[in-house]
Amino acid sequence: MAERKRVIALGFFDGVHLAHARLLRTVQNRAKELGAKPCAFTFDIHPSLRLTGVQEPLLSSVEDRRQMMTQLFGMEEVIVASFDQMMSMPWEDFVDVYLAKEQNAAHVVCGYDFRFGSHGAGDADKLRQRCARRGIGCDIVGEIELDGVRVSSTHIRSLLSAGEMEEATRFLGHPHLLSGTVQQGKHLGHTLGFPTVNLSFPEGVLVPAHGVYAAKALLPDGSTCLAAANIGVRPTVEENARANVEAFLLDFDGNLYGQRVSLAFYHRLRGEVKFPDVAALTAEVLRNADQTRAYFALREDDPWN
Repeated sequence: MAERKRVIALGFFDGVHLAHARLLRTVQNRAKELGAKPCAFTFDIHPSLRLTGVQEPLLSSVEDRRQMMTQLFGMEEVIVASFDQMMSMPWEDFVDVYLAKEQNAAHVVCGYDFRFGSHGAGDADKLRQRCARRGIGCDIVGEIELDGVRVSSTHIRSLLSAGEMEEATRFLGHPHLLSGTVQQGKHLGHTLGFPTVNLSFPEGVLVPAHGVYAAKALLPDGSTCLAAANIGVRPTVEENARANVEAFLLDFDGNLYGQRVSLAFYHRLRGEVKFPDVAALTAEVLRNADQTRAYFALREDDPWN
């Protein structure tokens, strides 16, 4: 049986925000029309790291990009390409060899500012023209604005750094996501009656403003539960610690150590505080748990339900 043709969204997709969503939904539609497989293409590292030697913190890891594109946008496959290999490829070969032959592309979708090939010589117009010569369809998606502001990873990064989680959600189109393998923590949750999930930030991924957030945990079995999640260094119980996430799972009973869990962040409840003792911290965490339940009681639409 011949391999199914692919319709491929081309980009880096950091954060998988509203502008990316336009590309991915276009891929869905084209794939249905052509009876092809809806796919997305991304790089293993951000191009700026190699091109300029400087990289802003990422909104999402490769694994989180894959999870969002498959679960929220129905991509059947996420192709993760090596940027080190791609950066030396002539732009013509990206179309003629990589897309046409290696990926069996029937149609591609990219943003207006997409660049590719050696020295970024390929652009959206060249892509469309070259694809036409190879019998490959091509859609180019223009700039997306929200309230007069261009939707971009840069803008969303600034919102997360300021703790403006709900505004970031508007530009993302979904809550900010962080995933990782659950690690051993300080076991504070045992004294509170809540299981605790401790996650580290992957290298290069942005740490949002420190504080406690109303969040939702996406569990390995596909279920979800509410969580009061602290981002920071836990100054009451630890000194000189790296920033991580400690999430108290509400109404959950189980052991998640060593398993992959995702946390979706919805609303910042407060900043990080050093309490005088563990008893004061415990009382505040219990209050934050009640605040989290009250916050989600008012929500109706939610992509992670």
